[in-house]
Amino acid sequence: MNSISARPYITPKMLTLSDPDWVRYALIGLTLSIIGLFLVLPLATVLLEAFAKGWSTYKASLTHSDALSAMRLTLLVALVTVPLTTVFGISAAWAIARFNFRGKNLLITLIDLPFSVSPVIAGLIYVLIFGAQGWLGPWLSEHDIKIVFAVPGIILATLFVTFPFVARELIPLMQEMGHEEEEAALSLGASGWKTFFRITLPNIKWGLLNGVLLCNARAMGEFGAVSVVSGHIRGLTNTLPLHVEVSYNEYDFVGAFASASILAALAVVTLVVKTFLEWKLKQDLKAGSTRRW
Repeated sequence: MNSISARPYITPKMLTLSDPDWVRYALIGLTLSIIGLFLVLPLATVLLEAFAKGWSTYKASLTHSDALSAMRLTLLVALVTVPLTTVFGISAAWAIARFNFRGKNLLITLIDLPFSVSPVIAGLIYVLIFGAQGWLGPWLSEHDIKIVFAVPGIILATLFVTFPFVARELIPLMQEMGHEEEEAALSLGASGWKTFFRITLPNIKWGLLNGVLLCNARAMGEFGAVSVVSGHIRGLTNTLPLHVEVSYNEYDFVGAFASASILAALAVVTLVVKTFLEWKLKQDLKAGSTRRW
């Protein structure tokens, strides 16, 4: 017993410090090389190709009617899908983190389903349901309702691929936070909505913003599912990613890379803001654990 207690405790930091310098430098160099090859170099290539013929050509490509239409449609889809996904994510996270009910694990699995299903398959499902030869196709045609190859189909396909993001950010966060503060507020006479806006929402705000940010980035950059249901109608159902493909296939390389630069800038901004939100979330969690202690 004494021999076991006398054994020195080895921390992960001690193990790291015991590694030879060449191992650390080799791992750091390998990591930086991969980041440079697969992240920095493609982004730099997009910018170089976008400005290959100068600023005037770049500006003309982005102000073309088809490009502007694609940007407007992309923003419209994001403005519709992100609020709906946010409401669903908060509701699902609240139900899963605060209540025990039959089918809870099944609900969590269904929320994760879009992560495991190919977006192309998701788009095909909507075509089989709402297309002209689909289950509801004849009824929709009879009532002159267009879903597939129209904006509603694009919104539905984008909703499918984006709705897990907010929920998956909030579920572990709300489970880790516990519900002691909410119970205290309710016991003091606060209503359910007041408890949510005064206690729950301030505690989850950074995680919620992180989920909304990721959801928005996915909504604007989605290609597979939207490509299947859009019909690629120029000026009507082409989102920005689809406009990039169409421009590239028509050998308008400057136009394709100019539009791609907007998406690349969105990705970079998303990463920067995501890093900040994750830092703020960690600070809030540390402060919350200190208060509970």
